[in-house]
Amino acid sequence: MQYYGAIEAGGTKFVCAIGDEALNVIERVSIPTTYPEETMTEVINFFKNYELKSIGIGSFGPIDINKESKTYGYITSTPKTAWKDFDFIGSVKEYFDVPIAFTTDVNASLYGEYQKGIAKNVDSAVYYTIGTGVGGGAMMNGRYIQGLSHPEMGHMSIKQHEDDDFEGNCPFHHTCLEGLASGPAIEKRAGIKAKDIEEQDKTWDMVAYYIAQAAYNTTLMLSPEKIIFGGGVMHQDHLLDKIHKQFEILNNGYLNLPPVETYIVKPSLNDDQGVIGCLGLAQSEYK
Repeated sequence: MQYYGAIEAGGTKFVCAIGDEALNVIERVSIPTTYPEETMTEVINFFKNYELKSIGIGSFGPIDINKESKTYGYITSTPKTAWKDFDFIGSVKEYFDVPIAFTTDVNASLYGEYQKGIAKNVDSAVYYTIGTGVGGGAMMNGRYIQGLSHPEMGHMSIKQHEDDDFEGNCPFHHTCLEGLASGPAIEKRAGIKAKDIEEQDKTWDMVAYYIAQAAYNTTLMLSPEKIIFGGGVMHQDHLLDKIHKQFEILNNGYLNLPPVETYIVKPSLNDDQGVIGCLGLAQSEYK
């Protein structure tokens, strides 16, 4: 029997999966993101056990998605130096002569929610991953919004909170959204693991302020029907409510929007949205 393959390539781990026509996950494995040679060997060994129709890849970036480019399918100027200029598609095609869909990890998560999750019944949605890094993707009428390359929403400039003197954690922009609100930025600012920061700590007010700015900027520019925030940072149960409150302060009644509780939401697929999205992209590529 033939299956669809999924590779959700994150900065911390690769999740590889096998799925069927209904995008059900049949088998999956988690592989640490170390060095390309080491990680990709485990990826290839996993898929060798199956007959594949196609593979969908959602990768951390930046990546080259321009099919006319000499470096199409590459991870490019990533802060993860071992993966810089890595030929992702080429490394997979060495072993599997099947169609391969290639996009960002956040685009894959968005597609998963669009196919089977909280964005299933809308025409436009934006998805942010707030985790080891910060990335964003947008869809309208079933297609990604992108031009010269994929969006890099995680590196948008935002206003720094008046009580925050943190120098930022992004090696390129310091105090961009990723530099202020990613998991490593939160932990570097606080000096402890994010899971150990108390709910009442002002750190979370700052993080909510930054994420709310991203949501408000997105609303002003794209006016999507749904904004979804996923990633490890969003596992803090109290954070979404703080984001809602900060967003309404920023909007100040300017835009007529749906109730914030239904407009700015968390993913609905139990952290499987990226894998499901990759399977869906593989299916689309095969057809």
